[in-house]
Amino acid sequence: MTIRQNILITGASSGLGKGMAIEFAKQGCNLALCARRLDLLEALQAELLVVNPKIKVFIRPLDVNDHDGVFEVFDRFKQDLGKLDRVVVNAGMGKGASIGTGFFNANKQTAITNFVSALAQCEAAMAIFRAQNSGHLVTISSISAVRGFRRAMTVYAATKAGLTSMTEGIRMDVMNTPIKVTCVHPGFIRSEINEKVEKVPFIVDTDVGCRAMVNAINKEKAVAYVPRWPWSLLHWVMRIAPASSIRKMS
Repeated sequence: MTIRQNILITGASSGLGKGMAIEFAKQGCNLALCARRLDLLEALQAELLVVNPKIKVFIRPLDVNDHDGVFEVFDRFKQDLGKLDRVVVNAGMGKGASIGTGFFNANKQTAITNFVSALAQCEAAMAIFRAQNSGHLVTISSISAVRGFRRAMTVYAATKAGLTSMTEGIRMDVMNTPIKVTCVHPGFIRSEINEKVEKVPFIVDTDVGCRAMVNAINKEKAVAYVPRWPWSLLHWVMRIAPASSIRKMS
C-alpha cells in the first residue's frame, strides 16, 4: 500500500470531512483542511493536534464555489507541505426539492456545488499531481449515484452520478501512471446533510462510516461502496430494482 503522508480534504469542518480528518490524523498523516467556516476549522485543528501532536495541520477558509479560490488554496497548501499526496474532494451539499415546485435556486446551488465546483477541485488537484507525476485523487460520491431519486434527492443524486462518471473519465486518462484515482460511494452515514432525516435504512454513525471510508481510500481501488456491508452488494440490487422500490428510499 502506497503511503500518502500529506492529505488535503475539502469540506473538512464538519460531517464526513471532519470524520475522515480525525481518522487520517490517527494514522499519522499531515493534513491540509479547508471549508467555509474558519472557526470550526480552528477548533478541528486544535482537536487533531491533541489526537496526534506529531502531525502538521494547515487550515484555510474556502468556499468551493469560488473556483479561482480553489486553485489558489490548493497551490498554497502544496507550498505549505512541499507536496500533496492525496486530495479528497468532499465538499458538497444537499439542498433541493422536487423539480417544478418552486425551488430552482436551491436545486441550482446543489448542482453547482456538487458538480461544477467538484470539477474545479479535480482540475486543481490533477494539475498538481500531473506536475508531480504522483498523487491520489479521491472523490466522494454517494450510493444515490446508481439511480435517480425523488424529492430533495433528485438533483443531489444526479450530481453524484455525474461525479462518478467524471471520476471514471479522469481515471481512464491517467491509467498506468503513478497517479491513482478513487471514487467512494458512501451509503447512509449520519452527517449534517441528513441529520433531520429520521427513517433511513442501514444508516450508521459518522465515526463508523468515516472509518470505513478511510479504509477504502487507503486501499486505492477504483471504486468503493462503504460501509462494505450492505452497500457492496446492495448497490447491484438498487441498479435493477423497480422504480417503485427506489421511490420508498427517499
